[in-house]
Amino acid sequence: MCYSLIIGEIKGTWPVHISGGKLIKVGIIGASGYTGAELLRLLKAHKKVEVTYVTSETYQGQKISKLYPNLRGHFDLKLSPLEVTEAKKRAELLFIALPHGESQRVVRQLFNESRVPSPELRIIDLSGDFRFKSADIYEKWYKIHHEHPELLGKAVYGLPELNREKIREARFVTNPGCYPTGAILALAPLLKKTAVFEKSIIVDSKSGVSGAGRVPGFQTHFCQVDESVKAYGVGTHKHTPEMEQELTALRGEDVMITFTPHLVPMNRGILSTCYASLKEELEEEITGIYEDFYDDHPFVKVLGEDELPETKYVLGTNYCHLSARLDERSGRVIVISAIDNLGKGASGQAIQNMNLMLGFLEDEGLKNPGLFP
Repeated sequence: MCYSLIIGEIKGTWPVHISGGKLIKVGIIGASGYTGAELLRLLKAHKKVEVTYVTSETYQGQKISKLYPNLRGHFDLKLSPLEVTEAKKRAELLFIALPHGESQRVVRQLFNESRVPSPELRIIDLSGDFRFKSADIYEKWYKIHHEHPELLGKAVYGLPELNREKIREARFVTNPGCYPTGAILALAPLLKKTAVFEKSIIVDSKSGVSGAGRVPGFQTHFCQVDESVKAYGVGTHKHTPEMEQELTALRGEDVMITFTPHLVPMNRGILSTCYASLKEELEEEITGIYEDFYDDHPFVKVLGEDELPETKYVLGTNYCHLSARLDERSGRVIVISAIDNLGKGASGQAIQNMNLMLGFLEDEGLKNPGLFP
């Protein structure tokens, strides 16, 4: 069978939703990283699924609760080396929490196996390997060769606030990056309304150190990070084209963004401050624009005129807090968003996508308030 026909089967002939009273079996490929551990923590509160398969090449044979003692007594599964056939036997939905570049091979193998179909299988990939339509863009910004460009464009971009209905029908979802999630949610209402110039946008973001992943490095060493704030990836960060791609699709015209991320000495959270120049004077109150846009989206909370987002209040959650201000003197709009990079920026959003794909309530397992203090 040629590959195009395999993709056709994946896109067109799988059942729409899984229903009934049974628990859905889910697996996590790459469970030993921070996003894998956060998936497990959040899935503990989910009433409709059970985790049946967790993998790690580095820690195979060990219990996940030994690696993350906070999971002790909740998840004591042993980490297995990945075997695609076994993964498909033991799970109906797979979260792939592997580093960029590694997901390509695994997803391709899962697609190959679909020729002997397992029509229940759904895939949510948390890497950046399938977020772009173009291999050239991926390779330019990620500095990694894409070995399977034929798969690009086959996944639904998993930002529910923009693609909810497509996600409901999807079998393969690519989870957004953490920085793009906060920035796109902040900018989407303005671009949808054509209220700002498409090439005037600046995104300034601050992230906690967990965004760099679990593997230690010199730049995330305690002595390097503590008592310091620094910019990195200036003009070169790989999340820039992801923001531009999705906002261009929303707006219908090319969007260009100047993006500067910063590393701050905290564990988790992203605060993004976004600036854009108005095309003309707004006829309606800016907070109202945001309230109307996100009225039907349970995880975006638009704050009042006297409030500003803080990462502290979304800690451990799948929420995004937003606040928009009009600077009449400069003719610019300033929008601030706060998310947890491991929550709405990764694992929480992946579970939100899972809920949509499986026909569950969108907020199932994700209703918890933030951790405070």
